Amino acid sequence: MAPLHSSLGDRRSLSAWPVPQEPSMEYQDAVRMLNTLQTNAGYLEQVKRQRGDPQTQLEAMELYLARSGLQVEDLDQLNIIHVTGTKGKGSTCAFTECILRSYGLKTGFFSSPHLVQVRERIRINGQPISPELFTKYFWRLYHRLEETKDGSCVSMPPYFRFLTLMAFHVFLQEKVDLAVVEVGIGGAYDCTNIIRKPVVCGVSSLGIDHTSLLGDTVEKIAWQKGGIFKRGVPAFTVLQPEGPLAVLRDRAQQISCPLYLCPTLEALEEGGPPLALGLEGEHQRSNAALALQLAHCWLQRQDRHGAGELKASRPGLLWQLPLAPVFQPTSHMRLGLRNTEWPGRTQVLRRGPLTWYLDGAHTPSSVQACVRWFRQALQGRERPSGSGPEVRVLLFNATGDRDPAALLKLLQPCQFDYAVFCPNLTEVSSTGNADQQNFTVTLDQVLLRCLEHQQHWNHLDEQQASPDLWSAPSPEPGGPTSLLLAPHPPHTCSASSLVFSCISHALQWISQGRDPVFQPPTPPKGLLTHPVAHSGASVLHEAAAIHVLVTGSLHLVGGVLKLLEPALSQ
Repeated sequence: MAPLHSSLGDRRSLSAWPVPQEPSMEYQDAVRMLNTLQTNAGYLEQVKRQRGDPQTQLEAMELYLARSGLQVEDLDQLNIIHVTGTKGKGSTCAFTECILRSYGLKTGFFSSPHLVQVRERIRINGQPISPELFTKYFWRLYHRLEETKDGSCVSMPPYFRFLTLMAFHVFLQEKVDLAVVEVGIGGAYDCTNIIRKPVVCGVSSLGIDHTSLLGDTVEKIAWQKGGIFKRGVPAFTVLQPEGPLAVLRDRAQQISCPLYLCPTLEALEEGGPPLALGLEGEHQRSNAALALQLAHCWLQRQDRHGAGELKASRPGLLWQLPLAPVFQPTSHMRLGLRNTEWPGRTQVLRRGPLTWYLDGAHTPSSVQACVRWFRQALQGRERPSGSGPEVRVLLFNATGDRDPAALLKLLQPCQFDYAVFCPNLTEVSSTGNADQQNFTVTLDQVLLRCLEHQQHWNHLDEQQASPDLWSAPSPEPGGPTSLLLAPHPPHTCSASSLVFSCISHALQWISQGRDPVFQPPTPPKGLLTHPVAHSGASVLHEAAAIHVLVTGSLHLVGGVLKLLEPALSQ
């Protein structure tokens, strides 16, 4: 693609672009304007049609970058760690960023989606950029793109591309030592893939997700993820099934990218004390192992701290992939792993009789990992001293092209007493809260989807209750026996599911005023008119302990966190 200097006239960095002094340039105004760039279904169809030509996608992003005052070469200054994967890529990035920050480095971190506020997507030294900084950079970029539009191009990039451009500007202007960049969707066609010279790349666990964009097999998805590999740039991946791992290997060989397989965390722990992780769940050990390799390689490539050249620990034994170095994690690495925080992923909030388990799992394999984590957490819990029952509640939603029936079936072994479904809306009307607005779907659409989820759950419930189809599940060791709302025949045992119109109403019913932090105003009329809601309310009110698993969507988890942790919105 030809440089755009001639068409743009004088090329100026974003810092030189004046910020208009408008009276309404508050953070929420910036976010509302950003929301107008959200992609609709028509745009997504266009993306699907274009996905066979990644050059079209990347050239469009390069055009936006040039109009914003940067060239692709400018991104080479950022010392980027580029990470993709189906599950665990955000956690891997969080571990990596925290490890390198523990060395005293100034870090940038770009991730998606956000949980509560959009500025969480662009972090410096682990913290979301301030509302003031977000507002300043947003309007600078917005007006720069307005000024450089012509008749042949759309003036504004879509939502995610805009934020990606903004992150690059923030990291360059704020002079970070390195930037950890998480891929949005896929890799080959993702707008972050205009990065030409990352220092190192990573691929976390692969699975099925975003099938309409990436393909319907793990091998097709692996091909997309391998699209971030660059010639001569080391890349690391965790152990994958044979098929996708072979695809990654072939992609790396075609591109002349040295690809390494990460040894397990156990291999790095040999000869030293166990590594403590700030994120719960057995599956986080794989993410931590990948993060250690990415951080170790980055330090080597920067020739810092006496690190030498990258050498494989032994020749490839598994699908011709060399095994990455086995090394003793440094004290800084140990500190970084221990201090890592990544909200909404295997997160626990204990509030009086209520324990909230928050995990944004939304693929079959990540939901399986979530179920293992939740059941282990319940087995290790303290027994309540009260005389009432222990109650388990599922709060669930799924969006996009995910298969909710498959995800809900995986959640059944948790033996929930109630299943609650609601859209990813904190309130019925989100007009007062720009960060949570979503213009890509209507209220009717999301409520119909929740009713479908309830039907799937009820059908699974009925199957499980029928001795002809299922044998009765064996109770967990030490777990509470399942609480029945009332004696009823098997064909009506699905009565323990409810749909609410927003997250706030769902939390009001689940918590029954017993969460010391979440104390909403008087519940709206009609919240308890449904017989199950009415009978369940008294059970929840008397329960000695209520265990609530929130999963299926990171956006749902974000809405729940916004209400349970009001400080996150400030």
